[in-house]
Amino acid sequence: MRSVNLTINGRQRRVVTTADKVLLDLLRDDLGLTGTKQSCDKKGQCGACMVIINGRAVRSCLTKVASLEGADIITVEGLGTPENPHLIQEAFVLSGAIQCGFCTPGMIMSAKALLDKDPDPDEEAIKKALRHNICRCTGYTKIIDAIKLAGRFLRGEITPDQVRPDPDGPKVGVSHPRPSALAKACGTAEFTADIKVPGTLALAVVRSPYAHADIKGVDSSLAEKMPGVAGVMTAKDIKGTNRLKLAIADRPLLCEDKVRSLGEAVAIVAAETPEKARAAAEAVKVDYQVLEVLDSPAKALAEGAPQLHPHSPNLCYSQPQIKGDAEAALAGSAAMVEHRFSTSIIHQSPLEPEACVAWLEEDPEGDEPILTVVGRSINIHAHLAGLQAALGYENMRYLEAYSGGQFGLKLEITSEGIAAAAALHFQSGVRYIPSLAESMLMTSKRHSFNMKVRMGADDQGRITAYTNDFMVDKGAYFSIGQGILVRTLGMLSGSYNIPNIKALGKIVYTNNPYGSAARGAGPPQGNFALECTVEMMARKLGQDSLDFRLKNSLLPGQTKSTGRAAEQWPIPELIEKIRPHYDRAVAEAAAHKEGPVRRGVGLGCGSFGISLAGDAAVAAVELDPDNGVSVYAAAADPGEGNDAMFTQLAAHMLDLPLDKVRIHLRDTDNTTAAGPAAGSRITFMVGGALQDAINQLKEAMEEAGARTYQGLVDAGKPVRYLGRKKTTFAAPPMDPETGQGPGFEVEIHAIQMAEVEVDIETGQASVVKMTAVVDAGTAINPQNIMGQLEGGMDMGAGLALREKYVAGETTDWKTYKFPTMEYYFDKEVLIHETPRINATQGAIGVGEMALVPTAPAIINGIYDAAGVWVTNLPATPDKIKAALAGQG
Repeated sequence: MRSVNLTINGRQRRVVTTADKVLLDLLRDDLGLTGTKQSCDKKGQCGACMVIINGRAVRSCLTKVASLEGADIITVEGLGTPENPHLIQEAFVLSGAIQCGFCTPGMIMSAKALLDKDPDPDEEAIKKALRHNICRCTGYTKIIDAIKLAGRFLRGEITPDQVRPDPDGPKVGVSHPRPSALAKACGTAEFTADIKVPGTLALAVVRSPYAHADIKGVDSSLAEKMPGVAGVMTAKDIKGTNRLKLAIADRPLLCEDKVRSLGEAVAIVAAETPEKARAAAEAVKVDYQVLEVLDSPAKALAEGAPQLHPHSPNLCYSQPQIKGDAEAALAGSAAMVEHRFSTSIIHQSPLEPEACVAWLEEDPEGDEPILTVVGRSINIHAHLAGLQAALGYENMRYLEAYSGGQFGLKLEITSEGIAAAAALHFQSGVRYIPSLAESMLMTSKRHSFNMKVRMGADDQGRITAYTNDFMVDKGAYFSIGQGILVRTLGMLSGSYNIPNIKALGKIVYTNNPYGSAARGAGPPQGNFALECTVEMMARKLGQDSLDFRLKNSLLPGQTKSTGRAAEQWPIPELIEKIRPHYDRAVAEAAAHKEGPVRRGVGLGCGSFGISLAGDAAVAAVELDPDNGVSVYAAAADPGEGNDAMFTQLAAHMLDLPLDKVRIHLRDTDNTTAAGPAAGSRITFMVGGALQDAINQLKEAMEEAGARTYQGLVDAGKPVRYLGRKKTTFAAPPMDPETGQGPGFEVEIHAIQMAEVEVDIETGQASVVKMTAVVDAGTAINPQNIMGQLEGGMDMGAGLALREKYVAGETTDWKTYKFPTMEYYFDKEVLIHETPRINATQGAIGVGEMALVPTAPAIINGIYDAAGVWVTNLPATPDKIKAALAGQG
């Protein structure tokens, strides 16, 4: 032990520390300064723990407390508060640099250290100073903008009030700051691991080292005798179904007799400290009989392959789609292209690990205690019901903490099942704070697709037919498998008028990580194949890539692949809006067609459907005694800006100041089920339900002749109204034989252009710039739209060029090749507004469309630069070099 004197946020402290204790643990665990975050298992890979020590930005997870004698330390809490923020914090808020907010404190501390030394840094200086900070949400564009703006504030060139939108001005169509942004900038927003409950036990999980094995026995006797261990539980201790069900009840909370994927949970250990829990988990002995591993759909479908689930063959679901006669149309086409495409398993990569806290509290109205679970669900009521069934316990409540990103991953119950089961079994509050490596093992992934496509066109350059036979690696559990196929087929024809379509999608159980929702959830993979094939056809016909897309754009009245006619389809307008940018990029690329580094231009369109048949949502609005309103809607906001949307919508419709709108989104006790914050449906569906509720309130005000709380009460009118929204069609979404049906209620459209450089000697491809033109209807908050597009393009570039998850090998951000400032590229977003019919103030969501066209635009750009197709994603340097060698 050693005594160390140091200063933290201006306060002198003496701390007694061990030789190996790091500053991050002192700040978070001992001093409660939880604005400093942990993501990367203390490897120094994420920068979320950045603080300033003696004027330098330092990763606190790598800094030993014993080395800090006399040090002057500043954390984000010492920089400013929501009541008195620092100018850098204000700049991050006003620039839209804060989405989920998990990385924000670390970003701000790195920015502070930079600006103290260089008050007017250029982009390269910013990238260098923040090279240790990573972000999944923003694509870094708004972060760079924020640091430049902060420099202007600090130099006295401009003030925050000159940048801040007028809060008394228009509420819609203006980039008002997100309600949660300032708390995130100041480190006061509580994420799950920041929540401390007295007397909790720490949890560790015994996970399978095998991808496929029978469990012959579990011996926890040694672990249970270890100091500080409260006990060990296995599947036999769970009273309910022990199944975390979405569509099919095939995924166990704790495996009973078999593991089907690497890292599955077999037992839970509870102890006084995380260290003691982990040590005891190591002491639990599990007797496994290792079985054959089916690590691909081909192996799973091979003759004699073991059946992974008793309820289903390994081919667990299939769905055709037939529109017209594709085979006849192909036979009569003037030109045809045929190609295979594949994508990899992808980790959605939210920065925040899968933390969960759960505790029991007395229920004044019942005999059983209330089990409260705190996690980061995007569907709190469905997850509550799922936990109740799995655990066999009804008296429960789910609270959503602030979420450090999720990108579809939290459609699934992960750590919540572990924590809730342990809290019930040990009758104690529990904290489960898994490592990043463990979080990667336990979470669902983006499915890998293998696609064989054909496309025909006539001699005028119009697409005549398209076929796509595709296989989806489901992984070990079904999750939303049917939904993945339905969504892929529902958007199979993308932005185009294709009269003849033939497709067959198959989903196959394997021993790989199970797939579920991931930003776009199926269509990004399908659209990748379509858009590359469109490019191949344009080049085969010798036609300009942009003009070919314009010629083949769907038009209102024409039908999509599902047979449903389009009502609004602004793709032609988007194509014309990007044309001058395209002409400029093509001209610039023409000067870089020789030499070792060559430049190309690639395009990708996307038309993303929102809300399948039968979708429904509810939301409530209540007039408060001070004549403000409270909005109640179970609609998670893991970073896309739903808090701003609800606030601005209510303020606009009721002509209220923004600070008179209070939103309540995170508690099952005061909201009703509104469906998942997924599928880009929240603005359209839950915003639409809120619009209905507000219209009811306004009607009551009109009838009462009063706009005040007291006026409604005196008139005998309710002050709370429940709004609803349903899709305009309730028919089944897709015919099981033909894949025809109503499809989606509304679409968001975009076209993206990638300017790509390829080093033909190394095979390295890099994005120089991405330009996106997007139409999401009315723009309630333009800055939020731009932020989603910028972050989505960055994520789409990872899908195209770098990212691939391999269970057991991908354990941290370095092995995953997480996008850092090193990979930053210029981005430009142009917003086009076509108010949507039957939409919330004409507005719809944008989050998933953000990456749908990106990967094909980049791959098409690689072809334009280097003359080779690399369609087995990711297009890594070795694949590009091999393609170039094959060309030679």
